[in-house]
Amino acid sequence: MRVLITGICGFVGATLARAFRSGWPDWEVSGVDNLMRPGSELNRAALRQIGVRVLHGDLRHPGDLEPLPAGEWIIDAAANPSVLAGLGGGGASRTLVEHNLVGTINLLELARSRGSGVILLSTSRVYGIRQLAAIPVTVASRRFEPSATGLPAGCSPAGVAEDFSTDPPLSLYGSTKRASEILALEYGETFGLPVFVNRCGVLAGPGQFGRFDQGIFSYWIHSYRARRPLKYIGFDGEGAQVRDCLDARDLPPLLAAQMLRPGKGVPRVMNLAGGLDHSASLRELSDWCAGRFGSHEIGADPVPRPFDVPWLVLDSALAGRAWGWRPETPLQTTWSEIADHADRNPLWLEMTADH
Repeated sequence: MRVLITGICGFVGATLARAFRSGWPDWEVSGVDNLMRPGSELNRAALRQIGVRVLHGDLRHPGDLEPLPAGEWIIDAAANPSVLAGLGGGGASRTLVEHNLVGTINLLELARSRGSGVILLSTSRVYGIRQLAAIPVTVASRRFEPSATGLPAGCSPAGVAEDFSTDPPLSLYGSTKRASEILALEYGETFGLPVFVNRCGVLAGPGQFGRFDQGIFSYWIHSYRARRPLKYIGFDGEGAQVRDCLDARDLPPLLAAQMLRPGKGVPRVMNLAGGLDHSASLRELSDWCAGRFGSHEIGADPVPRPFDVPWLVLDSALAGRAWGWRPETPLQTTWSEIADHADRNPLWLEMTADH
């Protein structure tokens, strides 16, 4: 099997590459990255040491894709993954669209020309902001919990399912990912390509880059240990907002199954997330950090932030029924390994965050 991973020097891309090299050593794994993010060079060097071919290229430029090695599958892990992306001045919105949508279009054309299958790593943020914000919640044990009744279609106490509304507004980020999903499925249908769309919740793990808007669990643990200023934003500044957490190492087995059995009669769009059993509020995360690192004062800013919602947990039951998949890594294990990484790399935020 020959696999090409875009965004291979990012946290998720590098995690997939390492897992494929370890679990399926006869596979030929290569990838492309524009190396724009701080920390990318660290992953590039490590991947080359284990025999992964890494090329420098930008998906926004079709000419950069022509030299890429052919493969049976392309995994698209290249995107600006922040829901706040595109909100700045100047050309921030255009840059976001070019990275997340134009890049996908170029990638799909590459897949069409080579007959490659495509796995698109999408996001929980393709679900509608207004509908997510309308989920009735109450505060229980330092976290928001959904009400037992009055939940919108596609939502249950177990989380948001694939049939939850994707009507705009989604955020510019969410819209580019939703548009990418639709195009990927259309290319698959039109040109007979196997295509899977996997909507991921919040991914986490040791080695994740230090950005608050791209991996809140890892960022919070690193920042807490370093005694950096932290604050609960919105929702009365109480830190009760909840997200689920998926260890990125739980992704490769399912993606490998999709590539090895593409003809299996399963849904092409699925949630892959930690779910309710792997969810936590910021306040719960702070309590855990206090037990690990000692006390640290957390500030509060009750002013809401754009596109934020009080409770967003994905229900991955469909992936369980279709593939027998479920998250395997306990939440506390993921957090402990991030903390261990922070202990070993006290300057990680400075090394991997934009300045």
